Amino acid sequence: MEQWQKDLKASIHDVETLEKELGVPADSVRDIVDKYPMRITPHVLAQIKENGDALWKQVVPSPEEETSDAACEMEDPLHEEKDSPVPNLVHRYPDRVLLFVTNQCPIYCRFCTRKRFVGSPGTLTPENLKQVVNYIQEHKEIRDIILSGGDPLMVVDFLLERVLKALREIDHLEIIRIGTRVPGSLPSRITEELCTLLKKYHPLYMNLHFNHPSEITPEVAKACGMLADAGIPLGSQTVLMEGINDDPETMKTLMKKLLAIRVKPYYIYQADLVQGTAHFRTRVEKGLKIISALRGHISGMAVPHYVIDAPQGGGKVAILPQETLLYIDDDEVIVKNYEEKLFKYPQPKPTEKEAEESPLTLYMAPHQDSD
Repeated sequence: MEQWQKDLKASIHDVETLEKELGVPADSVRDIVDKYPMRITPHVLAQIKENGDALWKQVVPSPEEETSDAACEMEDPLHEEKDSPVPNLVHRYPDRVLLFVTNQCPIYCRFCTRKRFVGSPGTLTPENLKQVVNYIQEHKEIRDIILSGGDPLMVVDFLLERVLKALREIDHLEIIRIGTRVPGSLPSRITEELCTLLKKYHPLYMNLHFNHPSEITPEVAKACGMLADAGIPLGSQTVLMEGINDDPETMKTLMKKLLAIRVKPYYIYQADLVQGTAHFRTRVEKGLKIISALRGHISGMAVPHYVIDAPQGGGKVAILPQETLLYIDDDEVIVKNYEEKLFKYPQPKPTEKEAEESPLTLYMAPHQDSD
């Protein structure tokens, strides 16, 4: 048994151990854990400093999960099952698909978009994989695949390689991405053997998941460094959550720490409309305020896209602070920088074709003098 498997075995799975380790009364969350499984790895447990801190809120079950906003919350808010042409595969965007490799995760985030099935038995079988490969082969427009779940790195090396090898044999499939929270929550899983395996299947990318600066530890930095040294570009996604990271300073610190461990901030997600997660959601204005506070104050490399994954399968929509573009017409653009100063940018004259195809609509604030 490898060390990462030993760490998984030593994780908190049941409410009695949770009460012993963190003092949460077992009976207060027993029904919740019966419905939505729990796993807290030894690494994550060691980073929890006090009741209710940022990591606690992400992994410790709460009675608030039993409340639901029936008007807007759903089991499958992104309509992944509706967009699934064959088992385990989601095809929403024209040139990309998403593949569920397993239902298992190193930790079970209490805000998870896929609370409806993560933690339940289930993995990609050889028969399922064959169906997926056949579907992709028949759809030549697909050039990019994201391995997800659950967490793809939760399967042992030879099973992961079986999937990667089958996908790499599809001529028109150019890019393979792996979505994983393993480096930040089970860093012992990132071994030299795993990195050697992954190097064989380039171009391969990883989308990691970090929500708070306290998650960036020396062990996590080492794991990310091993993956980067294997030639894997690393990006990060962050879910904006109430009382966890919904202020500019926390996000600024997180983004700086990510760059320092060779991880490029990619997305800040508005929390999805998942049943039992209403207590995590913030107003969109908070996200806009955070993006405004990041721009100009940290490197552009550290500023992620702020997106809403639109309900009912609408896909990711970038949300931008509108106060930066104040006015636009055929002659000039007026913008405001991070210091609240205004600047004019003169427009080149539109060609006849441009004027016909893209007539300007003035949709910003009234003309303002930048002097």
